[in-house]
Amino acid sequence: MSAAYRHELKYIIYDYQYEELKSVLNAMLDQDKHSKLNGQYLIRSLYFDDLIHSAYNQREDGYYVRKKYRIRIYDYSDSLINLECKHKRESYIFKESLKLSKEEYHSLLNDDLNFLLDKNHNMAKDFYIDSKTNLIKPAVIVDYEREAYVYDVGTVRITFDKNVRAAYKSDDIFNKEIPTYFVLKPNMMILEIKFTDILPEQIRRIFKVRNYTQTAASKYCMCVDKMREFTI
Repeated sequence: MSAAYRHELKYIIYDYQYEELKSVLNAMLDQDKHSKLNGQYLIRSLYFDDLIHSAYNQREDGYYVRKKYRIRIYDYSDSLINLECKHKRESYIFKESLKLSKEEYHSLLNDDLNFLLDKNHNMAKDFYIDSKTNLIKPAVIVDYEREAYVYDVGTVRITFDKNVRAAYKSDDIFNKEIPTYFVLKPNMMILEIKFTDILPEQIRRIFKVRNYTQTAASKYCMCVDKMREFTI
């Protein structure tokens, strides 16, 4: 396994489990530097897929190697716009990221992709090729609030993703007013643990005694499912 890949473990947990776990993590870990005064920040991602929904079906069909493209912003701001490709091999992940200007973002949505060929970045070329050969297009917007904790040993990152929502029939990630719909019950959220190589023992013990049920939960797939409810 390449050193660029990290472990990713996912769980769906309830509010009462979050409150109990949060008290433990607060005593041991630091909050992410991007956290606001309320301890969290909003993430909005616009995911892309092709006409046969390969990014969705690869997860549903249990493919060993998968990838998804997305554009990601934080707190509706255009100060940081990232074009990303998330690669996944079983429980291992690797993320490529390329900063875009707002002008480049609009060009990309208008299928004007030639600027990508001028980028000295492999993912820019890959996105261009996939767009032209596989006809990938915007698929769904995914919103959630993230509360994140970090631990330097093993580059551990523990996140609670709350209020996961799908945006209906829009690819305008800067529009705060587009309707969104919850994909989990109000008392549920997604817990993710990411780390390089080995999870430090003191962190491993926290989760071993709690015995959460691991899941392959994909926020993208859940949001696609939610949007399909409106087309039935």
